[in-house]
Amino acid sequence: MSDAILVLNVGSSSIKFSVNELETLTVIWRGGIENIEGSARFILSETSSDISDPLPSPPFKFDHASLIDWLLKEINAGLPDISITAVGHRVVHGGVEYVQPVIVTDDIVTALQSLSFLAPNHQPYSLMAIKAISQRWNHVAQVACFDTSFHRTQPRIAQLFALPRNLTDDGVIRYGFHGLSYEYIAQKLPEVVGEKAKGRVIVAHLGHGASMCAMAGGRSVATTMGFSVLDGLMMGTRCGALDPGVVLYLIDQKGMSAKDVRALLSNESGLLGVSGLSDDVRPLLVSNDSHAVEALDLFVYRATKEIGSLVAILGGLDALVFTAGIGEHAPELRRRICEGAQWTGLQLDKTANDNNAVRISAKSSVIDALVIRTNEEIIIARATKDALID
Repeated sequence: MSDAILVLNVGSSSIKFSVNELETLTVIWRGGIENIEGSARFILSETSSDISDPLPSPPFKFDHASLIDWLLKEINAGLPDISITAVGHRVVHGGVEYVQPVIVTDDIVTALQSLSFLAPNHQPYSLMAIKAISQRWNHVAQVACFDTSFHRTQPRIAQLFALPRNLTDDGVIRYGFHGLSYEYIAQKLPEVVGEKAKGRVIVAHLGHGASMCAMAGGRSVATTMGFSVLDGLMMGTRCGALDPGVVLYLIDQKGMSAKDVRALLSNESGLLGVSGLSDDVRPLLVSNDSHAVEALDLFVYRATKEIGSLVAILGGLDALVFTAGIGEHAPELRRRICEGAQWTGLQLDKTANDNNAVRISAKSSVIDALVIRTNEEIIIARATKDALID
């Protein structure tokens, strides 16, 4: 019987998981469930060679709680020689208090529930997963790993809003997110660019949720997301940066409730709202609809604008890294964003970019442009193992 860590990354419409051998953290099983509460579909992305039967597709129209319970049963059945000794969770918001991974207790769950309104599409589902584990495997330690932790190295001035100090003292600050992804890129980057990894780097985590992080010395110094996951870049269904006056207008003039506004900004805006067609760049890229074209134009414009802002904070740029679903798999959008950053000295290698190569900048480029596949699950597995040792 071998000991292993189960990693769970639970979102509003998907569950990603990996089973990692405890000592080496070698992946035994990795996969995910997509389109939850629709026609749920299991995707197996990696499996050990000695496993002959991957998981079947889950039952139709299961909700999160039922799917997690189903997944745990299937892991037990499919890996009879594996003992899950700990479970690591991606938790989007750790607030002011939680800046390192922590072993989950009832008090910590209560504290994290109070932050759910800041990440309504993520936090409640992570907590649901924690509850499901405790009900089925109450002997197993659980570790919460926070997307906000990586950004706590930012200078205080980068975290402040221009609000009264009592609100700042209450925790109304810029937190930043996608930290587990950025932590992985920061650790991986020296393998790709050597000493340049210690320089001025912008990482563009472009997926259904999107943000950018400015790093110096491999540490976060600024990021585009703020108090909540709504800030910064335009996303799949989220608006990104927005004049607060728009929110007031929607409430005062349109009669919308806070709940209505939250739904609009979180679930009905972004690529979906502007295009009126889809929150996925793939159908938009092949569409001739003028609204689809405009949605992608706006996505690129906002990304270009944020790069300029972060370069100013860094005082220059040595490398631009693309990661996550769009960043890793949409060469057309990478090309357009890189063209918008030519003023930095970045020159694109079109062939390398079209082939999704790791290095997509031309040999003559002053700036390294890179595509690096992120791996939040291994960061969670490492943190979970470390927490058990501590």
